Amino acid sequence: MIDQPPPMLPANPVAPPVPTEEERTLGMLCHLLGLLTGFIGPLILWLVKKDESAYINHHGKEALNFQLSELLYFFVLGSITFVLMFFFIGLLLLPVLFVLWVLAVVASVLGCTAANRGEWFRYPGSIRFIP
Repeated sequence: MIDQPPPMLPANPVAPPVPTEEERTLGMLCHLLGLLTGFIGPLILWLVKKDESAYINHHGKEALNFQLSELLYFFVLGSITFVLMFFFIGLLLLPVLFVLWVLAVVASVLGCTAANRGEWFRYPGSIRFIP
């Protein structure tokens, strides 16, 4: 009996499917709406389109989790800054709020461009409210 070689397996058997142009556009829109409307835009788009595509579901959840995390970070840091302003220490935290805002804008733009390229993007420092 001659041994047969095992069949050739694909190079990456669990590779995610390549997103369509519409999926990439809607994924990009999830991140872009986060810049313009906070968490409301990504929430609405994610709720409407999450069942149509795993790619849109992923980017919608990522954008929504990031916007909610950003809101929480700004609320906590803003509250601490407000309380410490009575002791003049809070004035030193105002630049930190500005830097946090700039980092949030940069991260949203990175997510937007990654979604447009068809990549699966995860925000650093984002709390996973929706797993």
